[in-house]
Amino acid sequence: MLISRRLPERPLAGVRPFALPALRHPTVSTLLADHRVLLADLLDGLGSPLHVALPEIFGENVVRLRRAFADAGADVDILFAKKANKADCYVSSAATLGVGVDVASTPELVKALAGGVPGHRIGVSGPEKDDTLHAIAVQHGCLVAVDSISELRRLAATARLARRQATVLLRSRTVGQPGSRFGMSAAERGTAVGLCAELADHIGLRGFSFHLNGYSGAERARAANEMIEHCLDARRYGLMTAELVDIGGGLPVRYVEPRIWNEFLAQNDPTHYHAAKDFEDFYPYGGQAADQTAHAIMRHPVDGGESLATKARRHGIRFVVEPGRALLDQAGFTLFRVQQVDDRRESDGYAIVTVAGSSFSLSEQWFNSDYLPDPLLMSAQPTADELFPACVAGSTCLESDMVTWRKIGFPQPVRRGDHLVYLNTAGYQMDSNESPFHDAPLPSKVVVRLGDGETAPRWRLDGIR
Repeated sequence: MLISRRLPERPLAGVRPFALPALRHPTVSTLLADHRVLLADLLDGLGSPLHVALPEIFGENVVRLRRAFADAGADVDILFAKKANKADCYVSSAATLGVGVDVASTPELVKALAGGVPGHRIGVSGPEKDDTLHAIAVQHGCLVAVDSISELRRLAATARLARRQATVLLRSRTVGQPGSRFGMSAAERGTAVGLCAELADHIGLRGFSFHLNGYSGAERARAANEMIEHCLDARRYGLMTAELVDIGGGLPVRYVEPRIWNEFLAQNDPTHYHAAKDFEDFYPYGGQAADQTAHAIMRHPVDGGESLATKARRHGIRFVVEPGRALLDQAGFTLFRVQQVDDRRESDGYAIVTVAGSSFSLSEQWFNSDYLPDPLLMSAQPTADELFPACVAGSTCLESDMVTWRKIGFPQPVRRGDHLVYLNTAGYQMDSNESPFHDAPLPSKVVVRLGDGETAPRWRLDGIR
């Protein structure tokens, strides 16, 4: 079995597919180069698509992110945003590494607790949480981000019945995004702070959080600075435990080399996509890496010029961060089996490769976008090099079920039975939008550990130990 590595030459816009080779962790490269028979056997045995989870790389990302914050002089607690991937193995790794988990539903909270993460390391976010989620969070001492005055009153009532004190962050709208549906206005925040003082037996205010769309590190730093000021205001109100600022997630991941990404954006055109699909927006696949962004946020100058981290340290403020994608960078990939190839090169100039599975397993479609890094071709029948332009379709009856709208320049013809590898899919892509459409079972996840180099990789189904 062959993994084709040859990349096509850079195309002219609208003539040849543009190559966007995905960055690869050494562990991923080793698996694809030296253990492709194992991967093919797993795909054939467990079905297509198949998600491969690599929790050891998750651990490396934790170490790298911790170092970036420490180098910037910031005191930060990391909570893994569980919404980014449903696999149990990442929660277990977080528990082992002393990392917390951010959850937004009762099932997520139960899974975090079952995975070994103690309640005091779990953050509960999401708008207007229900009473069951409140009750479990209070019982286990979780940090609850409260979205409104009405939720604050409900949470206080739950804590009163449990004869406990709920640990709370107040989620506030920022100056930069006043129209967000999440969080309280300035007037509501003032009322909520007063309620925290009034209900101090049942509500323990620990600080403030916010929600931002986008990946601007500078905007996130400015919002965090606002929350520091809110903490200082709460202290003046007598709430001296206001010491936390939750900056959320939004730490971007670099999927492709920045130079290639910028060239792609300059040449991008609807003719590069099936049916001349015109996308308005893409994830910043060639942007700044997560650890660089984390460092830049904490070193961002605020007020008179001191860094955000310096100001926080001066006032005894600690940060909470909720990375999802950033901790899953390179920590998994997805395999599809080719089910059919409709060669339309003579009529349309490209082929349509249909895989066993659907675009629900690559969730960029949810955002009306395309997952752009090139998939790799694993072929059991290597042939001479021949550029083979093709998009990739799912096997459902939906016209819009395109796994990849963009025309990929495969280095040889794709055949029925070949396998496609989509790299770096652990962060949001794998399972955020998966559905048992057509009564198809949800794809399996296998947890793979590479070993010491002399023994074969070990694998197990996620959730089975």
